[in-house]
Amino acid sequence: MDKEVTSARSAPPAPVVPAELPDDPVALKELLRQHQQRIAALELDNRLLNHRLAVALKQCYGPRADKVPVGQLLLDFAANLEARPVLAADLPPGTDPATVTRRVGTQRGRRRNLALRDDLPVLEHVHDLPADQQNCPTCQNPRVQIGQEVTWQLGFRPAFFFRHKHVRIKYGCRPCEAAGYNPQITLADKPSQPIEKSLAAPELLAHVAVAKFADFTPLYRLEGILARVDVQIDRATMCLWLRDIADLVLPLYRLMAQRVRESHVIATDDTVLPMQAPEKNKPARIWIYRGDEEHPYNVFDFTLRRSRDGPAQFLAGYQQVLLADAYGGYEGICLEGGMTQAGCWAHGRRKLVDSRQLQPAIGDAALDLLGRLFAVERQADQEGLSSADRLALRQEHSVPVLAQLQDRLATWQGQLLPKHPLVQALGYLQNQWGPLTVFTQDGAVPIHNNLAEEQMKRIALGRKNFLMVGNERGGQTAAILSSLTSTCQRHQINPELYLTQLLVNLPDTPGSQLDNWLPDRWLARQEAAGTATPPADPPVLTTTRPASAATP
Repeated sequence: MDKEVTSARSAPPAPVVPAELPDDPVALKELLRQHQQRIAALELDNRLLNHRLAVALKQCYGPRADKVPVGQLLLDFAANLEARPVLAADLPPGTDPATVTRRVGTQRGRRRNLALRDDLPVLEHVHDLPADQQNCPTCQNPRVQIGQEVTWQLGFRPAFFFRHKHVRIKYGCRPCEAAGYNPQITLADKPSQPIEKSLAAPELLAHVAVAKFADFTPLYRLEGILARVDVQIDRATMCLWLRDIADLVLPLYRLMAQRVRESHVIATDDTVLPMQAPEKNKPARIWIYRGDEEHPYNVFDFTLRRSRDGPAQFLAGYQQVLLADAYGGYEGICLEGGMTQAGCWAHGRRKLVDSRQLQPAIGDAALDLLGRLFAVERQADQEGLSSADRLALRQEHSVPVLAQLQDRLATWQGQLLPKHPLVQALGYLQNQWGPLTVFTQDGAVPIHNNLAEEQMKRIALGRKNFLMVGNERGGQTAAILSSLTSTCQRHQINPELYLTQLLVNLPDTPGSQLDNWLPDRWLARQEAAGTATPPADPPVLTTTRPASAATP
């Protein structure tokens, strides 16, 4: 940053102002021209500095969305919308449009009626009048009950622990023992455990995994949370549990990776996940590979560095479409592996949004064309078009917009200085034109890579809370368990319920039946059985009590 600022301020030196202004008109004009050049350079310098400051502030404190401020336009739009008449077709039958006032803005969703939540246990409180108030105050005769008023509140109890008691029945032959023979003692088998001879049952293991890799709670903080309910579990013990869980589910993780490589389109991105080292943390990386809707899995991969070897190894044998940003390593991987590289228009738009204020005329014109491309995609999403129909819509509407944009890129770049930030934003579009236009040749290719990039947020949240992984194996554990929790999020699955059932059943599941425990397959079975939503408590703890027996 300092070098850039220095170079920006080093442009034309200030002209030397003589002690007395010359009388020659030509010399005066030349001196004035030099001052005008210097003022123009200072103005550009000031705008560049303000641009860098705005980008830095946005990265630290700004909104995630790349939105262009429209100022008064929004106020005018709201005023016009409020003034528009309300159509009778938009109202319930029997409502007079003249009595309805249009409200501008979004309304908060209605609170769900808790009385309809039959899956929650009920703690009933009956409130009755005291005996001395049950008589009529006028005639003193006993009053009769004519009804009741019911209201609901939502209560909460902190997490609780319970113990699994495994009783293994032992059998022996008394007659054989009396005769001096082998008594043939046999002990009933116990189901295989996720971690043999471990204190932790599947529910506790699932809770620890979800707390760290879905709720991003560091183990030291989880240790304190458990201590509040008088359960002392050392963070080092929980760390070993996570490693053992990752070892157990590794075959399922590999199956998910294999299914992702069968996708027609794989979306990928990466970010830093520091790894602890003796002197300075190593900037290790974690990558996301998001399968298409036919292979709906999010698979993370941990590598020690950001070299092309990591994605090249993961994508070995893959020969379809790779949707990614402009990282240079992807180009070589696609060329060598026979893949089609698709680009992300959200990246190009982001660069234009960040630099548009330096030259609003050009920036707004470019953003308008990009907005038309995204409008086509919104139309396709609203209509639920298939890949073939989406491609036809893109050919009809997006291709002409791209032709206009390509014609104007060179013209716009010629109107700006070579190192202008807007030139760099436009250059990104020009340099990535081939990958960026792949979506007009294949209807299954998204116009952006946002769905993969949003999964990097879970890594950033974890990195902010637990800072780093301890070693390479810890990074692999993070990748495996993040893959499961992220895929659960993709399918709107309760990750704790899924992991609990997975850890109960996986130790005795043969490899031929491993497909049944893929998150989407598991969800389909749960929905077919009507058990996709877990009970609030184990049945033994479900409580329904009269008011006389209730306790606070």
